[in-house]
Amino acid sequence: MIALAARALDRAGLPAADALVVSARDGNLRRAANACRAHRKVAVLTGPGAGPAELARELFPQTPRTFVVCEDLDGPAERIERVRPAEATTRPWNDPQVVLVLDPFGRFDAPSWLAGAHGPVAWALPVDAFTRPAAPPEVRALALARLGPRVGDLVWDLGPGAGPLAVECARFGAAAVAVAADRAARDAIRADVAAHRVKVAVARGEPPAVLAPLPEPDAVHVTGDPSLAAHCAPRALRAAVAVVAPADADAIHETLTTAGFTTGSVILAGLAVVHGTRTADLPVRPPEAPQRPVETLGALQ
Repeated sequence: MIALAARALDRAGLPAADALVVSARDGNLRRAANACRAHRKVAVLTGPGAGPAELARELFPQTPRTFVVCEDLDGPAERIERVRPAEATTRPWNDPQVVLVLDPFGRFDAPSWLAGAHGPVAWALPVDAFTRPAAPPEVRALALARLGPRVGDLVWDLGPGAGPLAVECARFGAAAVAVAADRAARDAIRADVAAHRVKVAVARGEPPAVLAPLPEPDAVHVTGDPSLAAHCAPRALRAAVAVVAPADADAIHETLTTAGFTTGSVILAGLAVVHGTRTADLPVRPPEAPQRPVETLGALQ
């Protein structure tokens, strides 16, 4: 796996030191696409039903990327083609083995002792690490522990305080979407994304309509309005966390239980942190056609 990705990067004339290597084979297309949403340079090993076209359909149009498709490496029909995702869905391919997915706006990292995704040195950052008010670090620490963000995951962050938790999840290597209806919130998220050098997508609009075209989340995080949990928890594949006033905790418990979660909660810093974990797999449904714009934000340096 690593050797094949290294050959593909070499043939494309790209350094391998900062590349993340994932496989879309054996039902892992969704997780591979999430890795491509969150990282600047990803070598994706392809297979039947998980080739350049399928990967492009997962990412386009919300996630702008450049594809380098590598076919028959070291073989007589070796071909290295650089294409846009839209082209990848219509071109005929001959035994594609690796797709290099590159962020055309990203700055690649310098060589390091660790290849691929680097985990954060610390998490549950101080409140002054963010542009707009964030939940206390203790609350975010518990939320992160229950969400379990990792490479290949997608996390939704909704509510009046959306943004800081999405940034924290992105620092763990997960793909993240923050739902923000007003411009001031989006500007604050832009500032935090740039400051922490991560990638976060912003869905502009109000639930539930804005959620319909989004890819299925592995985990969801909601703050403030308890009704938000009813809109997004049924689609969460693994975990849900709601940070609400203590008086709303019972309603969140009921919502998560109805959606198939095993729940628990704790009062921390004057807030109720209600969490749920699925005990059975939830089928993944394809997203609907986009109805509202989804903006992908990356570090702008």
